Amino acid sequence: MQGLRLYKAEKLCSRTAIEQVFAQGRGTIAYPLRAVYDFGAEGEAPAQILISIPKKKIRPAVRRVLLRRRVREAYRLLRRSALHPALQQGHVTAHIAFVYLANEVVDYHVIEAKMSTLLARIAQDAASRQSTASPCD
Repeated sequence: MQGLRLYKAEKLCSRTAIEQVFAQGRGTIAYPLRAVYDFGAEGEAPAQILISIPKKKIRPAVRRVLLRRRVREAYRLLRRSALHPALQQGHVTAHIAFVYLANEVVDYHVIEAKMSTLLARIAQDAASRQSTASPCD
């Protein structure tokens, strides 16, 4: 997949995969975002994502859509530099769910900084997972 756009293969749509992420996945928080992620075998895309902006936290749909766009844009711009190299090096894919935690709309620059933090943590976890698996080879 070339270019910076988000392709259909990079979106987490399978109900069973989503349930597995929330049941078995690890979580990390960089307020106002929470990432729940799980690693699997190599697949079509290095990472598949789901973005959730709870209606209980942000009532107006216009604001939920705005936040979803901001989170998606931050991920789209940072994924190639922060996440994909670690996943490809470890020969794994990641299923990631981003959940918005704040009760108010946050500026894009804050979301971008926190997304960078979350992706770095996920990449570090993928690298450490790969390093613990390699001595057995």
